[in-house]
Amino acid sequence: MKSFAQKKIDKHKEDRNPSESRDFIDSYLQEMAKVSNADGRLQEENLVACTLDLLLAGTETTSTTIRWALLFMAKYPEIQGTITRVQAEIDAVIGQARQPALQDRNNMPYTNAVIHEVQRKGNIIPFNVPRLTTKDTFVDGFLIPKGVTQLDHSPSGRQRLFHQPAPGGKRSCLGEVLARAELFLFFTSLLQKFTFQAPPDTTLSLKVHLGCCPHWEKSGENE
Repeated sequence: MKSFAQKKIDKHKEDRNPSESRDFIDSYLQEMAKVSNADGRLQEENLVACTLDLLLAGTETTSTTIRWALLFMAKYPEIQGTITRVQAEIDAVIGQARQPALQDRNNMPYTNAVIHEVQRKGNIIPFNVPRLTTKDTFVDGFLIPKGVTQLDHSPSGRQRLFHQPAPGGKRSCLGEVLARAELFLFFTSLLQKFTFQAPPDTTLSLKVHLGCCPHWEKSGENE
């Protein structure tokens, strides 16, 4: 992957126009040429790392979320169903004559809620940089006790504040808007044309396997 990114950077250095920025790599190279690099921040090694971050964060998280979404739909057919749920809303708002469009999202609250729930329950990045509250903290009148590291998976009663699958503030996800758009379009496009279910004699499992996608197991094995 590093070699791939380096080749792309080398190609950009060969054919770039200093007065025009085509993409992130061009912009980074332009900044490298403009500023003093005494502090070592703008280095080609960092450009390779940042390019890999954009590639991996922009593809793996979204594709893994989609896999979880399809697993949940097969696991809970009453949510997927054409009678009252996601597919019914797709049929009512979009129909079968055209592809889903991003502007449909505002008219599809149930489908949008299902996507948010997939993000809440799916283990997309179960281990990341750990963060926790260092003291009792009040947010809009609600207490977040000292030492809390996770609110999303098991909120109860008034302790549930909000769902935020991507970090906010200074560490906000650069691709969050794009990822939400992709998830909506991919998910609705798939559910518009297909119904997902387990293969015969198969029990679907929500068990997490690090480094792997969601999976299913043969009947008789532990779920």
